[in-house]
Amino acid sequence: MPAAIFVVRATVPDPARRDAFDRWYRDVHLPDALKSFGVRKAWRVWSLVDPAVHQAMYQFDDVATMERAVGGDEMKRLVADFNRDWPDVTRTRESLVLAQSVDG
Repeated sequence: MPAAIFVVRATVPDPARRDAFDRWYRDVHLPDALKSFGVRKAWRVWSLVDPAVHQAMYQFDDVATMERAVGGDEMKRLVADFNRDWPDVTRTRESLVLAQSVDG
């Protein structure tokens, strides 16, 4: 079964808060999400086109595992924690299935 990737796109509108958001995501949220989701791999990026845009990607073994994780109680808790700590940061979420992977 192909891997599945869950993507969270956050927009941090206030430039003065981006460093604090980055530290919080790195030190608090990402480790918590890794433990809660049990993912194979995760990574984060900041957009070079729009510096307000941050994306986190979580790689799961398959779609069923991803759907269980993002549909469960731990996801609800993670969302509530995020909303509590960053109420002004909007997010979108997308679930993807890996179509192809090529190493160069």
